[in-house]
Amino acid sequence: MNSKRPRVLHISTAHPPYDPRILYKYLPVLAVHYDVFCAIPNADPAVVPAVRFISLPYFKRVILRFLVTCPLILWKTVRLRPALIHVYSPEFLPFAYLYRIFGTRVIYEVQENLHKKIHLKRHNRGWLLKRAFAFFDQMARRHFSLIFTEHGYLTTYTNLSKPHAVIYNYPLLSFLDTYRRPYRQASDPIEFFYIGWLSFERSIVTLLDGLALVKATHPHFKAHLFGHRSFSDQDLEALPAYAIVKDNLIFYGYTDQSKAFAQVSRAVAGLALLKPIGDYTESYTTKMFEYMALGLPVITANFPLYRPVVEGNQCGFCIDPSDPEALALHLRFLIDHPQEAEKMGKRGRQAAEKSYNWASEEPKLLNLYELLLSPSAS
Repeated sequence: MNSKRPRVLHISTAHPPYDPRILYKYLPVLAVHYDVFCAIPNADPAVVPAVRFISLPYFKRVILRFLVTCPLILWKTVRLRPALIHVYSPEFLPFAYLYRIFGTRVIYEVQENLHKKIHLKRHNRGWLLKRAFAFFDQMARRHFSLIFTEHGYLTTYTNLSKPHAVIYNYPLLSFLDTYRRPYRQASDPIEFFYIGWLSFERSIVTLLDGLALVKATHPHFKAHLFGHRSFSDQDLEALPAYAIVKDNLIFYGYTDQSKAFAQVSRAVAGLALLKPIGDYTESYTTKMFEYMALGLPVITANFPLYRPVVEGNQCGFCIDPSDPEALALHLRFLIDHPQEAEKMGKRGRQAAEKSYNWASEEPKLLNLYELLLSPSAS
């Protein structure tokens, strides 16, 4: 690597080692212009050869990340004297100030609006943690540049002192093109696809109830479910619908996208239901755009933010996320009308190519970096 280029360091205490936004979108493009390092749990150096990775331990509890991982990052990286650090974890914000002693610029990326969401978490919540987050989050607004993944967050983050950018997590089409398949035919097996966190807040009950209704008429489907689960096996067993569809479900756990999307095949639909709680109604769900890019019909929540995308492009259905009958109705329609489903998939892909892809967001990232690293930046 060219040591004369500005050195930048990406820091996350909690992201998985194959996080697509960081690993597949940010790092490759930044490595063309900068000397890039990345400190991330369980790092795999082979993912982006042009980047130097620093592997970290992973802890679920934020207090352990603060007491163990954050000091470890400081010890391993402060000697690098980076020109800029890009921080993804709020628990690292107090440590970011130590880099500023050496003139390092700081970007803090807000990927979820914790002011509206922290009370929904099963772990890493409580009065003390909430107060600490609120304090350092306010400090970040005064001293650091911020990146937001949604425009809606600007209704909360109104008092910004430094340059900021809104960079949507739109899909990287060149990456997803590897996994596109011929459209489903009527004789093909019936499969559904989901990728992302699996939780009660993301309507897992509606999903199972709806699939149970589908099974009454189409008993031999498979639902491929990729992502961390925030519920236990006991929680699942307590749901009446689970007993009905248990044999139709395949839970993969968290999986690198390069492996998960290999299962898309000729899926009937991509599922993306969320309840209208926390910051969900003001945040795009990334999987919606990924399904569109893959040519899958989308079934998602009927939020005002989502309807212009899905219904406006006629690429799927927006339904009440608490209505399993509506879910079953639309899944049956897509199963029984593969030609209509194919048209929806093609319209979704066209919309992704035109408006919802990473090519529109990449310049925003590079422009912010250039602004912060210019000699005239204060």
